[in-house]
Amino acid sequence: MADEITYEYKTVQTVRGTDGLVISKLQKDGWELVEQAPGMLRSTLSFRRPKKPLPLLLIGTAAAFLVILTIVIGVASALSDGGEQKDASDESTAAASGKPSATSTPTAAESAATEVITPQNNPEFAALLLKADTCDDANLDFATRNKGRTIAFDGSIVNMAPHGDYATRYDFLLGPGDNGPKTGVGPAFKYEDVNIFDLKLTGKEIPATVGAGDRFHFVAKVGEFKANQCLFFLDPVSTETR
Repeated sequence: MADEITYEYKTVQTVRGTDGLVISKLQKDGWELVEQAPGMLRSTLSFRRPKKPLPLLLIGTAAAFLVILTIVIGVASALSDGGEQKDASDESTAAASGKPSATSTPTAAESAATEVITPQNNPEFAALLLKADTCDDANLDFATRNKGRTIAFDGSIVNMAPHGDYATRYDFLLGPGDNGPKTGVGPAFKYEDVNIFDLKLTGKEIPATVGAGDRFHFVAKVGEFKANQCLFFLDPVSTETR
């Protein structure tokens, strides 16, 4: 009798309107759609695909490893008494010499690199968000020094347009504050060639669609500032409703 097929399963949630994109991507990876349950704001998609059999060579290797591991444990047990006495002696010597622990603590520079930049903890960023000139050299200075770091600010969508000929990929123009298309201060932040899923929407009420005027708390990675376009490019990390 033929061997019974064993499946692995995956369930994902998508923002309404992006179902086709997610289904196509997973099908390319060998997943089969078995159920699609649409909701008010999100759809739940269930997939399955046959599990790959464990290669015989890998099974034999694992067995050999277990044998070796058993031998090593036996040898370690036999030497444990002498090892414990030596370790205690080494610890006493280290304490007497006053040498620092091997565990390192992050430097001030390392801590600064991982800190999320906000208007509350970074006066330079706070001032940048209030500048009336989107082409101000302060944009280039800030982008150059902080490229790759994470920033967070309350803002709104100034403009949203399809990217090229795509129907589900967009270019977003963002601004600080709540004024949407009427934003008059701060850099012209841009998300280029992203879909709704890339925004990583979070919050109590996740919208089915987004558009100009919608307000969010944006968290993003600093990209480059293109002075010839007066555009400050960012990469989305998360987008929280507010």
